[in-house]
Amino acid sequence: MRRPLARLTVLCLASALVLAACGTDADTAAPLPDPADWTSVTEAARGQTLDWYMFNGDEAVNSFVEGYLTRRLADEYGVRLNVVGVADTADAVNKVLAEQQAGRTGDGAVDAIWLNGENFATGKQAGLWYCGYPEALPNAQYVDFDDPSVAGDFGVPVEGCESAWQRADSALVYDSARLGEADVASLTALSDWARANPGLLAYPAVPDFTGSMVVRTFLYDTVGNPATLAGAFDQARFAPLADELWARLNALEPALWRGGETYPTSQDAVEQLYAGGEIAAYYTYGPGTVATKVADGVYPASTREAVPSVGNIGNVSNIAIPANSPDRAAALVLANLLQDPAGQLEFYSSAGIYPAIDVERTTPEVQQRFAAVQAGPSVLPLDELTARSLPELDAGYVTAIEDGWTANVLQR
Repeated sequence: MRRPLARLTVLCLASALVLAACGTDADTAAPLPDPADWTSVTEAARGQTLDWYMFNGDEAVNSFVEGYLTRRLADEYGVRLNVVGVADTADAVNKVLAEQQAGRTGDGAVDAIWLNGENFATGKQAGLWYCGYPEALPNAQYVDFDDPSVAGDFGVPVEGCESAWQRADSALVYDSARLGEADVASLTALSDWARANPGLLAYPAVPDFTGSMVVRTFLYDTVGNPATLAGAFDQARFAPLADELWARLNALEPALWRGGETYPTSQDAVEQLYAGGEIAAYYTYGPGTVATKVADGVYPASTREAVPSVGNIGNVSNIAIPANSPDRAAALVLANLLQDPAGQLEFYSSAGIYPAIDVERTTPEVQQRFAAVQAGPSVLPLDELTARSLPELDAGYVTAIEDGWTANVLQR
């Protein structure tokens, strides 16, 4: 997922251990819809109000959800979508944790959450998620469940406890009128350019989802071989690499926007700096969305994208359904509709969000329509974007990286 990776509070992490046996189907008072009987699911969903908690800082996603998706849910299924925007996905997961602790096993306030990474892992450990439905959804036929980014979420096996709905791949966005191709060929070249042109490079403060990705990208480049960090978190293996990483980021800091004395608080703030010409390069998890900003004149026509030699990081965003959701039928309808080929195509063509489904499993007509989408010269073709794709690290590494960056870079 792209945005919703913020971590839970220490208190709730502790609560997760206490609640490890909670949230199972046996605990819920409401009748359980059977996803294998789709007619009964859609009948039960009609008239329900679906409370979907999701990160509200992505304008492209907001537009798709509030327009296209809301209309289809209402017109085709009689489901009213109530989007509850959160700045931090951990807030939504904390809410479910608190409800479970209070014994609310069938009447929770949250019907679905957009999440991945650490939040999914903690909720899975606590038994918060309704599981066993993704492969039973009608549109599951279009999903490659053997794809590692679908089968696992930041090192945690999904095991049927969340449903994929969009794909994110990182890329470097830059103004080609101010940087040349050689300047973005590697992170070393980019750092050299930044030092020669101080103040024109920025990334958001960790634990912002994209800011965390930037730090992980530098870690991969520092390590050299991503396989070094494969598997579960290993503190002994991480510690010496982390020391090199902090030294590298601290050496870069004076060349960043405002000399690194302060960091943008969000990815949206970074993109506004680029739109205003204050910076000339930044990393994104949504490279497809750049085309619209160029077409609308928000970004200069000279905007381009690159994947430096280290490669780029990719992941899948998911929908998780709390086990205590009172509107589980509507949540299943949402999960299925998000994988509908027509919806995935609309998401891709209108918002530049890459599909979570395997397009080759769709009809030839749908495949042709995907291929016909013209993003323009500012956006990398999908095959170029994913040619050197790197896996997401285990959630334990992400936690250590984010804590370490705060202590050793931000607060240094």
